[in-house]
Amino acid sequence: MSTQDFLLELGTEELPPKLLKQLSNALSDNLTKQLTELNLSFDKAETFATPRRLAVLVRNLQLQQHNQTIERKGPAVNAPEQAVAGFAKSCGVSKEDLTQKDLNGTDYYYFTQEKKGLKTQDLLAKVVDTAIKKIPITRAMRWGDSDFTFVRPVHWLLMLLEGTVVKANIMGLESGNSTRGLRWTGEQEFTIDSAKDYQKTLMDKAQIEVDFDLRKETIRQQVNQEASKKGATAVIDEALLEEVCALVEYPCAFSGVFDERFLQVPEEALISAMKAHQKYFHMVDDSGKLLPAFISVANIESSDLSVIIDGNERVIRPRLTDSEFFWEQDKSISLAARLTKLDSVLFMKSLGSMGDKAKRIESLATYIASVIGANEKHSARAGLLAKTDLVTEMVGEFADLQGVMGGYYAKNDGEDLAVATAISEHYHPRFAGDTLPSTKEGLSVAIADKVDTIVGIYGIGHKPTGSKDPYALKRAGLGLLRMMIESESQLDLLTLVHKSAELYEFDDVLAREICDFIAERLSAYYQEQNIEKNIARAVLHSTGDGIQIPKNHIVYDWHLRIQALNVFMQDENAQSLVEANKRIKNILKDEALQETDANFSTQYDQNLYNAVKKVDKKIISYTIEFPQLKPVEKDFHKYWTMLSPQPKPVEKDFYKYLSPFLQPKPVAKDAYVIILNDFLKLKPVIDDFFDNVMVNDEDLKIRHQRLGLIKDTRQAFLSVADITYLSK
Repeated sequence: MSTQDFLLELGTEELPPKLLKQLSNALSDNLTKQLTELNLSFDKAETFATPRRLAVLVRNLQLQQHNQTIERKGPAVNAPEQAVAGFAKSCGVSKEDLTQKDLNGTDYYYFTQEKKGLKTQDLLAKVVDTAIKKIPITRAMRWGDSDFTFVRPVHWLLMLLEGTVVKANIMGLESGNSTRGLRWTGEQEFTIDSAKDYQKTLMDKAQIEVDFDLRKETIRQQVNQEASKKGATAVIDEALLEEVCALVEYPCAFSGVFDERFLQVPEEALISAMKAHQKYFHMVDDSGKLLPAFISVANIESSDLSVIIDGNERVIRPRLTDSEFFWEQDKSISLAARLTKLDSVLFMKSLGSMGDKAKRIESLATYIASVIGANEKHSARAGLLAKTDLVTEMVGEFADLQGVMGGYYAKNDGEDLAVATAISEHYHPRFAGDTLPSTKEGLSVAIADKVDTIVGIYGIGHKPTGSKDPYALKRAGLGLLRMMIESESQLDLLTLVHKSAELYEFDDVLAREICDFIAERLSAYYQEQNIEKNIARAVLHSTGDGIQIPKNHIVYDWHLRIQALNVFMQDENAQSLVEANKRIKNILKDEALQETDANFSTQYDQNLYNAVKKVDKKIISYTIEFPQLKPVEKDFHKYWTMLSPQPKPVEKDFYKYLSPFLQPKPVAKDAYVIILNDFLKLKPVIDDFFDNVMVNDEDLKIRHQRLGLIKDTRQAFLSVADITYLSK
């Protein structure tokens, strides 16, 4: 089948920079989906985007659909004549044109037609029109007196199949083979002779790099070169780099300076002003200190660059002057004096004011500090003042400085350094990979803030769904778990959520549900570390009774179990133990013994053992740390004594030795690794037990004794995790 390259370019007014990549990808995805649905094959689709154009180059597009055989099944041959005639009419033929085929012993009428494949060129107009219309746009524009809408007004449409124009009229535009260059320099309109030469032609004719990623790397290189000329280092924020790339077609980086007096203002405020308002990159010296200079990227190469530099220096000056003014004004009022203003700032409908939230954070931070060893007084103070910078002029202008400016103002007020640091870091971690608060007081406030937000918003019914999470509760939950794990704290999640719920006067049932919701975020945390999600599930279900989280709610303890279980599952014998646990679980389920402990003995019975010994004459053949061979059940019992910190004769009280596993508690970092390693040694014991012992013995007493044994064996595994979740 013949193929040719197909090029689509839609020319527009300047597109929203933060949406450019999304719009570009949507157009490409929609176009390729349409082609696929029409059974038109192609090698790949290359996506291009600049501020004034969206383009897709489809490589080696099939030029004609394959012929298709269409077959329709009609009524049975013995059906009423009227039904047969109606079927034939619907097919556009007479009864004589129908064929008969047998289906499961009954003859039916069929209509068969050979449908010739259409030419791709005849299909592309509708394909492109649909692809453009299906681009998701939340706020579409209408221009002139037309009925068309798009994110921005459209000006030209280029559609080429190899070198031939594909005729179409879309949004009032007649397709052609011409495109446009820069607005004010070079060739402003020229033709594309061949689809495959699109990228090269734009570069040769107008110095426009239409490949977004290549253009972005060009900008990065130019910015770094400008910084190098100044003997400085450019700090390149990736989000800002993407936005700048979406603003320029012909990047030309340059540097400028500003008055050193502005360096008396906190550098975060200066950087925010440069990034948010002017899209400038800032520079730092070898020690990481902000320099009174910036780098910007123009959309044109100028013969007199000094004019552009001077203009940008004049523009940034009033922005930095505003920051300087806000800084001086805000310092005149202490954070403590601003507390009353928080009462007039709404946190969320039904959840009170930010003043109410500050008091809740103060209470929670005090409790958290007592558990993790932070200074309770400083944690409480930081928690109370953490939100007061929301009513400052600086944060009112630069919302991204929340917390950061609070830290500066706290230092200015003479608050303890621990208080100031905790305030400045209490929003951390703000995104995936972000740093945690650097102090225990900061952790106390950050954990308190996130718990209060999750509990409050979830508690009033705004539970996230699979596709919607408008209040970013999943991200907040993940950040909360990160702090509790990576700080190695002994915080109990359920207790913490209960304390927060009590401050809102929510009931215990809701608190438990919220705790489960937070715990579910563990899977996402470990997936980022390439740990199978079922390993986290195995730990969270380690009660074995359907409760989602174990009786031990210390998140760091869960972490130790998950890490140990991940190592355990790498062993070749692990899966055998998983299946053995699954078998035990099914036996106990069948016997309905999970909640009827009274049905079997909870103490080892020597007399019963002697009776069992007579029944089970088979001797197992393994020598794991045993000087001599033993009957199956006795060895099964004795093996557990090896896992006990103080082994005693099994005849005295087998279950006493098992108790450390039945009552899990916080352990040392490597404890679960050791326990699971011991479980691996148990594999031949379990294998021989099931090979040579009939658990459901006809003698009820013997059966209960054996069921009790395997139940407590499973309970020992559950002290780490319910590994049946890892069954293949």
